[in-house]
Amino acid sequence: MPGRLVLVRHAKAEREGPSDAQRALAPRGRVDAVAIGRWLTSHGIAPDRVVLSPTLRTRETWQLTGIDTPPVYLDERIYDNTIEDLLAVVRDTPPDVRTLLAVGHNPSMGSLASLWAPQLSEFRTGAVAVFELDDWSSAGRLTMSATPRG
Repeated sequence: MPGRLVLVRHAKAEREGPSDAQRALAPRGRVDAVAIGRWLTSHGIAPDRVVLSPTLRTRETWQLTGIDTPPVYLDERIYDNTIEDLLAVVRDTPPDVRTLLAVGHNPSMGSLASLWAPQLSEFRTGAVAVFELDDWSSAGRLTMSATPRG
């Protein structure tokens, strides 16, 4: 059964925080996160499953999209920030999920996006890439991308 993977790089974060994991969104990031939500909604993207890095900035990015979703899962592998870990998260998606949305960090988000779509070599904060997959272990085909700004 084909699926859709939505990769979202967290919105712009403050440069400093109590720790890297506790860096909050910058004011511009807060505005951009709302714009990400509007873009997703306007393109009919409603995830069945959302997986986030456990950092404050990824959680704030998702919360500010305003999209009502099923339960959100935090996965340390996304914070580990390797393409292999990100692909493992995708492969571990239950087969009944039709749209998986993951919010994470570069370099893994940008690396995976550019692996499947070389034109996405610059994956800025707040970038979104939508891929169609034959199954959760196959490579994706880019269907749309954007960097929504508020």
